[in-house]
Amino acid sequence: MWYEVHRTPVKGEDGQNIVYVRPKSGMKLNMKQLEDYCERMNYLRYGELSRVMDAFVRVAGRFLAEGYRIDTPIGSFAPKLSLAKQLTDADQVKDRDVRLEGVEYNPGKFWEREIMKWLDGFRRYHNPDTKEILADKDKLELTMRDCLQRNGYITASMFAQITGLTIYSARKQLQEWTKGDNPKLLMTPRGKEHIYTEI
Repeated sequence: MWYEVHRTPVKGEDGQNIVYVRPKSGMKLNMKQLEDYCERMNYLRYGELSRVMDAFVRVAGRFLAEGYRIDTPIGSFAPKLSLAKQLTDADQVKDRDVRLEGVEYNPGKFWEREIMKWLDGFRRYHNPDTKEILADKDKLELTMRDCLQRNGYITASMFAQITGLTIYSARKQLQEWTKGDNPKLLMTPRGKEHIYTEI
């Protein structure tokens, strides 16, 4: 399994930022890719997996709405409830105070056992260090201006791809250039993403 190392904002005993690991970014499959794989390996006919998932979600949704916990071969699902306000007296809780917060999923040991069958060790993917990249503001600005010159605009995903930053850090840096007395960029919403243009 490919993994990346990233820094957290939390300082360790030595005064340095604590690091954490996560699977390499971009390692993502959609339902169509899973369907293609299942068909290619002769596990299922194309579309069967989607139909099964669709049926499960509809049926499970009904029983979760009634308050049932559902135990399945891939783990258990249960409705997660909360109160709209903080109360200390149980007698004060009214129906209108209860909120559905989502669904709690507990995979149990199922996925761990299944993954261990296929796991062939860990390999580090040497991702760029976000802190080092963000420290060189001149280089970042030069990269941003170069992209603006080529395209006329820049987005967080474009900036992240060019610089090696995460989408979050790229967006944060671009937004920083829209603030202050002499902003360098103008942010305009377009669809799901913002575009940034030169002022």
